[in-house]
Amino acid sequence: MKIESPYHEGELQVQARVGVLEEGAMNSRVIQDSIIKGALKFINQLPMAVFGSLDQEPHVWASVFVGMPGFMQAENDRTVTFDLSCMMPNPEDPFWENIQRNSQVGMLAIELASRRRLRINGRISRLSEDSLQLHVEESYPNCSKYIQKRHLTIPQTGFNLASSSAVQGEELGLIQRALITNADTFFVASVHSERGVDASHRGGNPGFVKVLDDRILHIPDYIGNSMFNTLGNFTVNPRAGLIFLDFESHRTLQLTGRTEVLYDLDDPTEETGGTNRYWQFQIDRWIEINHASQLDWSFLDYSPHNPSIYNGVES
Repeated sequence: MKIESPYHEGELQVQARVGVLEEGAMNSRVIQDSIIKGALKFINQLPMAVFGSLDQEPHVWASVFVGMPGFMQAENDRTVTFDLSCMMPNPEDPFWENIQRNSQVGMLAIELASRRRLRINGRISRLSEDSLQLHVEESYPNCSKYIQKRHLTIPQTGFNLASSSAVQGEELGLIQRALITNADTFFVASVHSERGVDASHRGGNPGFVKVLDDRILHIPDYIGNSMFNTLGNFTVNPRAGLIFLDFESHRTLQLTGRTEVLYDLDDPTEETGGTNRYWQFQIDRWIEINHASQLDWSFLDYSPHNPSIYNGVES
């Protein structure tokens, strides 16, 4: 069923500022309190999901989980279950401790190979040692823009059960800076005090995220669906979580910190795609995890919608 008031005050404020209230209202028709029937099979075939969750501070964290296709099952339009025994182990992720204290999560069901994605927000509970259940409160499909196509192959022997290793810090080192500046994909989690947690995708050509110093990232905000769920959350609560994936070395870099949305900036090379809009992210803490399981992420192509990256010579 369609949600009667789909936008909160932060989303409406951003829509009004950039002049897309009417377009946002039209696009809100897809926001429902349950999963659309056509997406149930899509969820059941996926090997990947992104989550946003809150720790006790509450800092916001973004997490990526990979499993054998079918590890997620949409039991019906309001319930998704997860078989943890079919997932790549990742005990160092803050997600597990976070959901013990706060059941609010945002989930992004995404298939990079087909550029399809679906947002699902709600509350999650642990049914058993090997099972989670997500109760759906809000769900809607997203467009395919800025997703780089990759095909994931999971070894036939399954996941390596050897434990992964993690390092933490507050300031980025050379390794973490290189991972971010070479990235073409990351995911972001944000939160609203009443509407809950949200998880979303961000993509662009390598170099689209700039590392200004060892604690600040500078990120262009491209033309989207005019809903402004993420920036709307930032407007009322600047806390956010980011996760970058190193698809070749099987590392993830999770960052938690605070954001600032920047409007109407000069953009002579059009790296924002014409929006003249950016956001900055100040890091409070990061966790880098080297995963033992060897996944094969085969790169297929970049999104044709990605704005060009200016490197000082050509764009």
